[in-house]
Amino acid sequence: MQSHRIQEDDTSLQGLIDLERYPIHHLEGDRGRELIAECRQQLGQDGCVVLKGFVPEEALARLERETERLSPQAHYNQTETNPYNSDADPSLPASHPKNRFDDRTNGFVAGDRIDGDTIIRQVYSHPGFQHFIASVVGMEEIHQYADPLADLVVNVLREGCQHPWHYDTNEFIVTMMTRQSEGGGRFEYAPGIRSPEGENFDAVEQVIDGDRSRLKSLDLQPGDLQVFFGRYSLHRVTPVEGDRERHTVIFAYAKEPGFIGRPERAKRIFGRMAPVHERLLEEGMQRSDSLAD
Repeated sequence: MQSHRIQEDDTSLQGLIDLERYPIHHLEGDRGRELIAECRQQLGQDGCVVLKGFVPEEALARLERETERLSPQAHYNQTETNPYNSDADPSLPASHPKNRFDDRTNGFVAGDRIDGDTIIRQVYSHPGFQHFIASVVGMEEIHQYADPLADLVVNVLREGCQHPWHYDTNEFIVTMMTRQSEGGGRFEYAPGIRSPEGENFDAVEQVIDGDRSRLKSLDLQPGDLQVFFGRYSLHRVTPVEGDRERHTVIFAYAKEPGFIGRPERAKRIFGRMAPVHERLLEEGMQRSDSLAD
């Protein structure tokens, strides 16, 4: 396996990650192997692992300034959506999850607005960081999105914004909180509620109805790194309260090279499409699984 250790003269991650606490530069060592084992165990239990204080305190202010500078470029969209980002199905009962819609209002800064000299772009594209994430999710390697809008994204939630119950397009997602809101904005999820073999609509309906028996709730803080299997775990971000925006960086990777999101999803989330999405519309697009979204 190719080594992706962070070299002593490599300054792109030095000071940006607490390498003493999280030795991603020495994954072959005892502490590195222990870190990977702990992350995999947590992921296996509930599909989510949070590395508290992944970014050291002295770097947090830099990260916050960066996403604050980018946040005015966020495209905000408001829509009524079900967990599958699909149309209603009149052949199903009104209580069915496909017919349960809620307000989704939030903003996204697209990847083509995030320059290569930003901290978050450097972390996202760093081979050592990618190797660490691949090891955590149990893959030989992972690949950056080929989607110029959705590869690296800043999610911006201002007062009243929320992201209701939904699933992610990709199998896993990596996020980093850089700014917390004054209130609300809690991340809640139902681990592994569906699988490639089935949607488990009955259980999803129970969650939407308010059953919290299978839910987990996270109080994420700036500098926390989260790895999450969001393709199979129903999740949401509760409405943000107060004047302070909630900022989260989304690092999007895929198992195979060349991943591009659906054109209609790009149009909805970013308010526009890139040329590659226009080509996909002309050529047609197929997903690798049969899940509803």
